[in-house]
Amino acid sequence: MKILVTGANGQLGSEMRVASANYPQHEFDFTDYQELNICDADAVERYFAENSFDFIVNCAAYTAVDNAETDEANARKLNRDAVGVLAEAAQRHNVKMIHVSTDYVFDGNGHQPYNEDDAISPNTVYGKTKAEGEQVLQKILPDSSVIIRTAWLYSSFGKNFVKTMMKLCSERDRLTVVFDQIGSPTYAADLAEAIMKVVSSEKFVPGVYHFSNEGVCSWYDFTRAICMVSGIAGCDVQPIESKDYPAKTPRPFYSVLNKRKIKETYGVKVPYWYDSLVRCVKLLKA
Repeated sequence: MKILVTGANGQLGSEMRVASANYPQHEFDFTDYQELNICDADAVERYFAENSFDFIVNCAAYTAVDNAETDEANARKLNRDAVGVLAEAAQRHNVKMIHVSTDYVFDGNGHQPYNEDDAISPNTVYGKTKAEGEQVLQKILPDSSVIIRTAWLYSSFGKNFVKTMMKLCSERDRLTVVFDQIGSPTYAADLAEAIMKVVSSEKFVPGVYHFSNEGVCSWYDFTRAICMVSGIAGCDVQPIESKDYPAKTPRPFYSVLNKRKIKETYGVKVPYWYDSLVRCVKLLKA
């Protein structure tokens, strides 16, 4: 099986590259915008005409939540339009597609884990453009696509909350972090393995799925855990309310996702968030 991975230099794309070593039975083609501009329909069609694929795993996205508010055109170009370009190429060449989406398609005001069929109601440009991307994909490839929504993504690659907090906690004596935003962290390496479970499954079941690590915490809890796992003892981490933290764009107060569907349909194993954090920090400190 040959798999095209877009956004290969991002957090998830990098973890897909690492995971690929465990799947020698598959052939992988890792591309970023230098190799393949997925916003260019002609370039994508030429690429598909020259290469034969069984799966697209789209890891490319505009993820700068704050910047998207003033850069809506570019956010929509990558989060909606490029998804349509890939989906149309996949349709023409009989290729299945896995697309990664986000908890930001919900309003973030819930009180119980979101199910895949819960009504979406994004309230940020980032969330709206990701929701539009989902809708485009489902319209073009309803029977040959899987959408996996995730949340609080981090990795040993790229810029993310874990690496930022490790740096800040080692530099400062005191740090304040919001305690009233609740979610489930997602180690990108675990998400990459979940994606490969879908790709390798004998039966492809299209639709929307959720994946994050098991368990819930606040950003404050997560930061305390990061400091503890990293062995950083000199920083006093204190909780604050979201209203006391200046943010250009509102963040979800609740973004826990129900993972039952992906576990039951594809047999995906979901590690506990703290255990995955330990694995990631171990790599970062190696």
